Amino acid sequence: MPDDSSAPPLPEAMTAEQVRRWDEVLDRIRVLLPAGAARVLVEGADSRRAAAVADRLAAAVRGAGRPCVRPAALETTAPKTTAPETTTAARPGETVLLAHSSGRPADRTSTAWDLVVELRTRTGRDDDPDRPADVVVDLHDPAWPVIRRVAERLAADDGWHVTESRAFFAVRAATWDTRFGDDTPAYTAAVAELGLPTGATILDVGCGTGRALPVLRAAVGPAGTVLGLDVTPEMLAVAREHGRAGHADLLLGDARRLPVRTGAVDAVFAAGLVTHLPDLPAGLAELARVSRPGGRLAIFHPSGRAALAARHGRVLRPDEPLAADRLGPLLAGSGWRLDGYDDPPHRFLALASRR
Repeated sequence: MPDDSSAPPLPEAMTAEQVRRWDEVLDRIRVLLPAGAARVLVEGADSRRAAAVADRLAAAVRGAGRPCVRPAALETTAPKTTAPETTTAARPGETVLLAHSSGRPADRTSTAWDLVVELRTRTGRDDDPDRPADVVVDLHDPAWPVIRRVAERLAADDGWHVTESRAFFAVRAATWDTRFGDDTPAYTAAVAELGLPTGATILDVGCGTGRALPVLRAAVGPAGTVLGLDVTPEMLAVAREHGRAGHADLLLGDARRLPVRTGAVDAVFAAGLVTHLPDLPAGLAELARVSRPGGRLAIFHPSGRAALAARHGRVLRPDEPLAADRLGPLLAGSGWRLDGYDDPPHRFLALASRR
């Protein structure tokens, strides 16, 4: 991958809130580092940016009292146990070698890295199929980094997902609706195909600013119950500002640990949700838990998969979770039966029923 030397470096002047965001991200990555001697690679299309992040991460590691070596260029030799860059006396077997590169695939495979941190500055970047990055950091806004993925082997304590999801969506909440225009007709058509009876209880998981809530209320009528759940307080605040709280009870919560009793809902509406779940089978199983036997599930997006991938400059792969051949088995293993699958350019809609 070519080095984009024209890209600006990380911002030098940031607000106190932006500095705190950087500190949170770097500290979380620091905690994920393996114990003992570790070889860590920070990579990005722009080597200057990768170097800047590696420098900041090294400072965080040293600030926590752990020796850290920062080679000026990509280094493949074994970590040293002493180095002038460390701020504390190096203890044998504990030194972190923290290198950076411009993100060429060969850089990852030329040595056995214990942890690879990838900096993404565009949505369309695909994973290296031979070695996906262990930690992916979204740097679309260099002043507001967000961890987008952590390898399952590192995420025993997956509290990172709630923190980072809120960080990602909180700064987008105020302008979320204006980014997508009026897609109410697409929501209306999807809800109609879900076939909700009057008086039903439906849960909109990941409801965001509540764009689907008026449509869901119209479907179940005044005798029905509509629950709108989102993990980001700012998203729910916008829903209230737009008067959508009058259509539903709004809940703050994690889609993976729903604050809803088992078998309580007749249907689940999930718009743009499943791609944000770090463990999709577990997430689908949690949706099944709160659904009654025979309950319905709609997985929806107001753009088809190919159209959405093209918009993000990404190649659509057949092994993605929402691909027809993948989604059916995922649903079956999580307590659902796939009943319908539709993926034209203008929408994605998969309908399932609780087994």
